[in-house]
Amino acid sequence: MRICVAGAYGAFGLKHLDALSDIEGVEVTSVMGPTKSKIEALASERGIGHASTTLEECLARDDVDAVILSTPTQMHASQAIACMDAGKHVLVEIPMADNLEDSQAVVAKQKETGLVAMAGQVRRFNPSHQWIKNKIDAGELKIQQMDVQTYFFRRTNTNAKGEPRSWTDHLLWHHACHTVDLFQYQTGSKAVKAFGLQGPAHPDLGIAMDMAIGMKSEDGAICTLSLSFNNDGPFGTFFRYICDNGTYLARYDDLYDGNENQIDLSDVAVSNNGIELIDREFIAAILEGRTPNGCVSDVLSAMKTLDEIEKSMM
Repeated sequence: MRICVAGAYGAFGLKHLDALSDIEGVEVTSVMGPTKSKIEALASERGIGHASTTLEECLARDDVDAVILSTPTQMHASQAIACMDAGKHVLVEIPMADNLEDSQAVVAKQKETGLVAMAGQVRRFNPSHQWIKNKIDAGELKIQQMDVQTYFFRRTNTNAKGEPRSWTDHLLWHHACHTVDLFQYQTGSKAVKAFGLQGPAHPDLGIAMDMAIGMKSEDGAICTLSLSFNNDGPFGTFFRYICDNGTYLARYDDLYDGNENQIDLSDVAVSNNGIELIDREFIAAILEGRTPNGCVSDVLSAMKTLDEIEKSMM
């Protein structure tokens, strides 16, 4: 499997490069980034044969079977469609688009081409959330409430490494997308009710810096989600699962019970790295000719819920 990573020297592009290096039968043949000196230096450091500042050049190559897009959110939909138009399978980092219309266009292109197009809903793959999902599927747990906090201190355009970037992130279409999709995935149903509240917009960034979101599933489970770019403290997303048979705290790839006792996840998957697991699913789906967990068509329901939440805040 020959892969191009676009946005390769960004925070998550590097995570994908590291993950792919641990997967047998995979070769990164091309990398793309907007700054020539940076992308050429990365390619040289990693022993990658081709580097470019344009996605078009990468897509024209015969030694690229699939593309992982770790580019700015606003480019995701158009670039995912361009990949499929070029006959390349595509894994697009979360979110696949920053609005419903573009999400629907990505899904339509996947159906038209029949290629593997996967949205980067990594929470489905984190071992912590997989453990919960396995218990739910076995009938051992039922979610009563998910209480989620997504907190950053981001009053300027910076990435996950704290480095400056050229584009503005979004609490709803990016960070809330993780939880909106996960809630529907874990409960096995669509959100029948969803609403949001947002605080004042930042004077320079032009986006709301604080949000509160509520959802209810078909079987009555609820989700409360608090998001902030104003939180001066440890950053990240922290999930509390309140179930009929216990309470669990998920912090990325780690899981604890309600009394902070860590749960052994060593037998959940072949890796404890959620990024590696999502990349493995993408590659396996291509090789096996099947629909991946996290296919863009499967994630569309979450994008519809985000659209509903956005309209409720207007």
